[in-house]
Amino acid sequence: MVAVGTLVRTYPMHIGLIGGIGVAATVVYYQRLTAAAAARGVAKLELTIVHGEIQELIRNNLADRRSQQAQAFLPLVTRLKDAGCDCVALSSLGAHFCLDELAALSPLPIVSAVAPLDAYFVEQDIKRIGLLGTRVVMRTRLYGQLARTDAIALDDEIELLGQTYQDIAVAGTCSASQRELFLDAGRRMTAAGADAIVLAGTDLNLAFDGQSPGYPVIDALDIHVALLADLASGRRSLSDVPS
Repeated sequence: MVAVGTLVRTYPMHIGLIGGIGVAATVVYYQRLTAAAAARGVAKLELTIVHGEIQELIRNNLADRRSQQAQAFLPLVTRLKDAGCDCVALSSLGAHFCLDELAALSPLPIVSAVAPLDAYFVEQDIKRIGLLGTRVVMRTRLYGQLARTDAIALDDEIELLGQTYQDIAVAGTCSASQRELFLDAGRRMTAAGADAIVLAGTDLNLAFDGQSPGYPVIDALDIHVALLADLASGRRSLSDVPS
C-alpha cells in the first residue's frame, strides 16, 4: 500500500521510519537499512526515525482498533513530514493491521512491508509459506494480502506463539526456550508442506539470527529493507512500489 497525495520522486528519497514498535525491531531495521543503502552506493543516507509506543500498539492490535492506532501514528507521520521525509515505513508487520486507515490520513506515502512479499514469493517459485508473527498476522494469513501464494499457520497454537512473540518484542530479547518454540514451529510447518518459513514479525530475528534450522527461512524485514534501500538510492520510485 502506497498512499497517494505527493509528487512521485525519481531521485534518492529521505526515508521516514516509525520505530519503537519495538525497540529491537527498530535497531535491526536501522542496521540493515544502512548496510543495504551502502551496498547500493548511497554516500549519505537520508533517514529519520521517530519513536512509537509498543504497548499502545499491542492494545489496539489485540482489540482490532484500527482507526485508533492510525490516529496514534498520525502525529508521528506528520513529524516525519516536517523533518523533510518523502515517504514513511512502519518497523513492524504487526503494525500493518491499520495500514489502510493510516494511508487514508497520512500526509506521506506509506511503503508497505506486506505488499512486496507476494511478488517476491512468486519470483522465488515459493508456492506455500509457513507464517510466524503476531496473532493477527498468523490468523489472517498476512492480512489476506497474499493473492498468489498459499499460507499456513499452526492454528491451534496461534495464541501461544503470538503471546511469545509479543513477549520477545516487548523485552527485546529471546530466551533459549522461546527460540526453540519458534524453531520447532517452523519444522512442523515445513513437514506440513511449507516451502519456506516466513518471519512475518520483525523481532523474530532475535530467535532466528545465527541459527541453522534445517529449512528455508525468509525474513520479511529483508524484503522491506531492500525496497526502502532502492528508494533511498534512486533505483526505484514510488510509482513502481507494490500496492
